[in-house]
Amino acid sequence: MNVLVIGRGGREHAIVRQFAASPSVEKVYAAPGNDGMMEAERANISETDFPALARFVREHDIKLTFIGPEQPLTAGIADFFNEQGLAVFGPSQAAVRIESSKTFAKELMQRHAIPTAAHAVFTDATEAISYIKKQGAPIVVKADGLAAGKGVIVAETVKEAVVAVKEMLEDQKFGASGSSIVIEEFLDGEEFSFMSFVHDGHIFPMPLSQDHKRAYDGDRGPNTGGMGAYCPVPQIPSAIRDETLEKVVRPAVNAMAQEGIPFTGILYAGLILTADGPKVIEFNARFGDPETQVVLPLLKSDFGLFIDRLLAGEPFEPDWKEEAILGVVIAADGYPDSPQKGHQLPDLQEMKDVAVYHAGTKKQDNQFIGNGGRVLLVASAGGNIQEAAANVYQALGKQDWPGFFYRSDIGWRAK
Repeated sequence: MNVLVIGRGGREHAIVRQFAASPSVEKVYAAPGNDGMMEAERANISETDFPALARFVREHDIKLTFIGPEQPLTAGIADFFNEQGLAVFGPSQAAVRIESSKTFAKELMQRHAIPTAAHAVFTDATEAISYIKKQGAPIVVKADGLAAGKGVIVAETVKEAVVAVKEMLEDQKFGASGSSIVIEEFLDGEEFSFMSFVHDGHIFPMPLSQDHKRAYDGDRGPNTGGMGAYCPVPQIPSAIRDETLEKVVRPAVNAMAQEGIPFTGILYAGLILTADGPKVIEFNARFGDPETQVVLPLLKSDFGLFIDRLLAGEPFEPDWKEEAILGVVIAADGYPDSPQKGHQLPDLQEMKDVAVYHAGTKKQDNQFIGNGGRVLLVASAGGNIQEAAANVYQALGKQDWPGFFYRSDIGWRAK
């Protein structure tokens, strides 16, 4: 079959590569894709131009469309495709609210007793600041809507939290996404990501992963979309994974079905293992980035066939490799606030025994240059996290990266 992947980042490159390796898939298209997606034929169509995408699907005999990023999902692409009778893997506009509105997600969790941090919702800065001063710090301030993974401030002091409130509600740092904010209690513990394939009540969990959000070594600096990730997460026991499935993921899927918004797609649960068990930090309605690049390559089963059978109501249990993968993000200097574009990347073909996923790159005069904040993710497999990390950092250390930076401690929490 022919497959279309919608999106342009590193996550979508990993999805494209997995489909391209599937025996059931004849050809992979990407819209709009990026210059590094050699495994796909690209279509110069915006992720949110739904009529043009639907025409492309019909003209190229595409059997399955897979949605990568949150923006087209939030705009209702799955609804549009379903109304056109086109097979698409992604949640409806109503169901994607579990990501696009943190208030909606919190209220859903409250109604269905899904464990999460205590919270309050505000649209008025004065009221929010008064609440923060009563609660004290550390405390978490979140933009209610989508903010490309950057709308979450873990404030160590009341002063930091007040600044975050003012930036969101008064300065409109995140536009309409920050016109309402959620203030949460700070939860302490080990974070992990639990992603699942979901359709018609069927849930197929993936191996656990953990990403590193802070820009710099030692988990310092501003929050980013993610500076690296690894899979599996050896410090999270399998019993906790099972508990998370039964107390968080399955109840969330059932709750959405009960409320008339059944979920199809990738349900991402970002969690923290507290002294009271796993609690939800956030839900996303699509693959995480950079988690996808370290989780999806562990899938042994035919990816195209699995998604096709899942949508057809004939799912099968996927097989996973028994190894570890660790990936490190190469970011442009100045990321996340003001990334510098145009710096030349080293010859990526010289990087042997690692997988390179393109995100913010552009080909110019037969060389790749940086064209975004997060530019590449470089990953390697190993028998364990430490071995995978050694492989990646050895490969990175052989190249010069002027104009770019990366963390040197991805995977440090793995025991």
